[in-house]
Amino acid sequence: MQGMQTSVRDQNQSGSTQLEPVTAGESAPVSRGSLPVLLIKAMRPRQWTKNVLLFAGLLFALQFTHLDAIWRACAGFALFCLLSSCVYIMNDLVDREKDRLNKRTASRPIASGALKPQVAIAFVLILLPVTLALSYWLSPWFAFIGAVYMVKDFAYSFGLKHVVIMDVFLIAAGFTIRAAAGAIAIGAPISSWLYMVTTLGALFLALNKRKHELILLGEGAGSHRRVLSDYSTALVDEMLAVVTASTLMAYSLYTFTAENLPRQLRDNHLMMLTIPFVLYGIFRYLYLVFQKDVGSSPEEVLLKDRPLLVCVLLWGATAAVLLYIFSPLSGLFPA
Repeated sequence: MQGMQTSVRDQNQSGSTQLEPVTAGESAPVSRGSLPVLLIKAMRPRQWTKNVLLFAGLLFALQFTHLDAIWRACAGFALFCLLSSCVYIMNDLVDREKDRLNKRTASRPIASGALKPQVAIAFVLILLPVTLALSYWLSPWFAFIGAVYMVKDFAYSFGLKHVVIMDVFLIAAGFTIRAAAGAIAIGAPISSWLYMVTTLGALFLALNKRKHELILLGEGAGSHRRVLSDYSTALVDEMLAVVTASTLMAYSLYTFTAENLPRQLRDNHLMMLTIPFVLYGIFRYLYLVFQKDVGSSPEEVLLKDRPLLVCVLLWGATAAVLLYIFSPLSGLFPA
């Protein structure tokens, strides 16, 4: 198999983690630790950064001064971390044989054999019902959207991840569901812009991930992930051209027309000051994927690339300051 014969570097010049096959006769790394440590590793806490999106409703619904909304958002974040961890464990159970052939994933507790599949399944069967019960206590609708998230990811893991185009839409849906869950957790109205911008932004990330895999794996891409045989770099480039422009346009229109923005902020169009951060973030991400071969996962790119991280933080700080200053809650500009 050509994809297994050609060794791909574990780290490129930028220091990013890459896909590298475990060659014949080479022992795969083994994850070590006590059972609680192995279970925590299997839950992939580093990927919980995706769930920060649940706090978007708290910020953009202008409820960041409400203590009740803050704790409900934090509770929703914690519950979605547990729900997503159930998905990660189930993914590792399904893909454990394939993960053993990849140096980046071979050290995962289930793939390495340190965590027995029976124990992982038992853990999920306990954790998932408890998490859904707590979600129902927070809000019945929050529990419902959590269940939708689980059904979506199980469908992805057990078949739909092999369906071209549908796979990236399901990945994007996960981010949209997170944003909607954050609004539901605090009882805030869900703006149509939330769905539009989040979905397009998530499609941008998902397509860049596919682009990165195609570039990195070359002709052996289909042997690593079956659906990659249905993609080509030209096809993904065309999709990215549409999604990238649409993402920037949708966010720009939001800053001018969103109905939930304070009236003074809409009238003066000051929210447009956040557009340069979005534009730079998009360009920086494209640069990392196309020029630096980085892009295996959005959370790794965000945490490892300092300019991109600073851009995201500045965007959040600018948006928060503008929303707070012009919010009727601040008392500076009454409605």
